[in-house]
Amino acid sequence: MVNDIDKPISTKAYLLERLRGNRHTRISGEILAKELEVSRVAVWKAVQALKKAGYSIIVDDGGYLLADEEQDFLYPWEFGDREKFFRHWVSTDSTMNRAKELAQGKSPSGMVITAETQTAGRGRNGRNWISTPGGLFFTLLIRPGCTVREYSLHTMAVHIAAAKTLGALCGKEARLRWPNDVYVGDKKIGGILSEFHGEGDFVSWLNLGIGLNINNRISTPESVSCLDLLGHPLSRKAVLVRFLENLERIQKSAPTREEVTKQWNQNALGRGGEVLIIPGDHARRDIPRTGPAPGESRGRGRFWGIDSSGRGIVKNPSGIIRISPASSSLYFIEENRFF
Repeated sequence: MVNDIDKPISTKAYLLERLRGNRHTRISGEILAKELEVSRVAVWKAVQALKKAGYSIIVDDGGYLLADEEQDFLYPWEFGDREKFFRHWVSTDSTMNRAKELAQGKSPSGMVITAETQTAGRGRNGRNWISTPGGLFFTLLIRPGCTVREYSLHTMAVHIAAAKTLGALCGKEARLRWPNDVYVGDKKIGGILSEFHGEGDFVSWLNLGIGLNINNRISTPESVSCLDLLGHPLSRKAVLVRFLENLERIQKSAPTREEVTKQWNQNALGRGGEVLIIPGDHARRDIPRTGPAPGESRGRGRFWGIDSSGRGIVKNPSGIIRISPASSSLYFIEENRFF
């Protein structure tokens, strides 16, 4: 884990801000030490730590200079006054696991847990989330202060914020695929996994794991990345900041669940498509991609979006079927695809 958050803005964050503001001029250690009210040795140690983290900083008798070439970093000190809300791992099994540890402690709502790589990224219904280099993998910890029935407001808001962010940055319409994916065209570009803990009917914490294909190379025909769409890489930091801004904008507007549900459905893929309802654990068994086995279907109808609790709505001549993503999945007949 990499963090440095003892101060409102850490020494590393301040140094980077100053060095980025003086790209062509060296700044002496003495000046930086006076500004930070620390020793020159403390400045030197912070610079060495930044260099070890991957920053190209020139150190000579004239002072410190940040080279023009920079990598795409997600360290907490990259986020200025938000720094104290970030935790970063170079590698971890899953950001969801780290977020759960923080949630069970005293960490505040709004924590963002990022990782360069995940060795056991988690998807829905037991699937693995393949975390290839260049992707944006993070978990958002929320303490919603709501009932179990109301928590879907927060998950739907995150879905909408992710679609808005990717759509704007890629210049393509990003749509939502029930229950937890983001698509551009007919290809998956992101996924969202939720986990919460409740005491009685009260949600004490909600973790939302988010995986977005940004600069990673995609090896499956069903998926796509921003790099594939644009032909050039994006700053993952800029994507994350844009996502958080979009989410905050949604939250500050204080929408009702009905309003968020309406917006989610306006961005939904597959509405009106004919589907089969199948057990949600199909990913753990050997159901072929060509379709469920005889007798596997629990019902048939047309997908009509979600209700205000996030349940899928399937309509047929007999009425409306509301399905929970925890217990059921959908097989879209015309697309020959499971969701």
